[in-house]
Amino acid sequence: MNKGKVLLGMSGGVDSSVSAIILKQMGYEVIGATMKLWEDKKNIQESGACGSSNIIYDAKRVCEQLNIPHHVLNCEKEFKKYVINDFIECYKNCKTPNPCIECNKYLKFGAFYNKALELGCDYISTGHYARIEYSEVYNSYVMKKSDSDTKDQTYFLYSIPKAVLSKMIFPLEKFKNKEDVREIAEKYKLKVANKKDSQEICFIPDNNYGKFLQENTKNETQEGNIVLKDGTILGKHNGLMYYTIGQRKGLGVAYKSPLYVIGFNKEKNELIVGEETQLYSKILYAKELNFLLDLDFTKPISIMAKIRYRAKEAKAILNIENSIAKVEFAEPQRAITAGQSVVFYLDNIVLGGGKII
Repeated sequence: MNKGKVLLGMSGGVDSSVSAIILKQMGYEVIGATMKLWEDKKNIQESGACGSSNIIYDAKRVCEQLNIPHHVLNCEKEFKKYVINDFIECYKNCKTPNPCIECNKYLKFGAFYNKALELGCDYISTGHYARIEYSEVYNSYVMKKSDSDTKDQTYFLYSIPKAVLSKMIFPLEKFKNKEDVREIAEKYKLKVANKKDSQEICFIPDNNYGKFLQENTKNETQEGNIVLKDGTILGKHNGLMYYTIGQRKGLGVAYKSPLYVIGFNKEKNELIVGEETQLYSKILYAKELNFLLDLDFTKPISIMAKIRYRAKEAKAILNIENSIAKVEFAEPQRAITAGQSVVFYLDNIVLGGGKII
């Protein structure tokens, strides 16, 4: 029985490849699509970058094995505009961006969804670890955390349009570990069964953020003072964009105890450092909010919140006023960082999130 046509995002990795197998088993007509986002022209053959030519080749091979059509979507201009330029501007303004969230918002569930409509598809799908269900409580489709505590990726997905939820399928929602996914790939003799996961930001495959920023900012940085909160000068920094909140390594200053980046004074071009206790705070503010549930936001809401992907969820109270979220945690959180996202949960349901300011 044909359940409908699905456009599946194929990244050339094992997760999306196994997703294609599962979708076919579920009775969907599957079309594979890979977005060409970025090319590491200096090292094309070895680059495992999302959207580079070698992963397009891997995705195409898998589609041939599974006898499903494959499309390549050239999204390089959109990727540069919404992801790369945002990445650079954030660092230039003393913020730490999360490019995967921007990519999901504007490309994987923006341009990609538009392509699905163009191809007459009923649904879109990716190899993310998350779950979509219809909730009788909220009378709408909701996004829930996947069954895997370690692989759950809902943090990266909060910014997708609410209207798209009913059109999304996450075939890996019930998998608890990557080994089980690889077993399926091996069973079907997929050539990507043992392909390593990419850990770096796709357009910085060597993981050297500083080098990338230096090459793409035309030497706009300048040295300045490294100071304590009281203004005491301890040394010199190489440019504010090369640092992030919570950073300890690479400061190059001596002090009676370990020092961490705790803030910036962009006007004075000062890098503010302090002891680890100064990294903790109970309150944050966020803008560019996106909500996946319709609630009464005129009242405080008890939530669980994550301030970064690897952070643990923490109890908090959410208040919304003039499109700005105030999040007050029950316990102080370490290294709340402007530019990163805070994501709100109600039990295992994603309420939404926003960018920390």
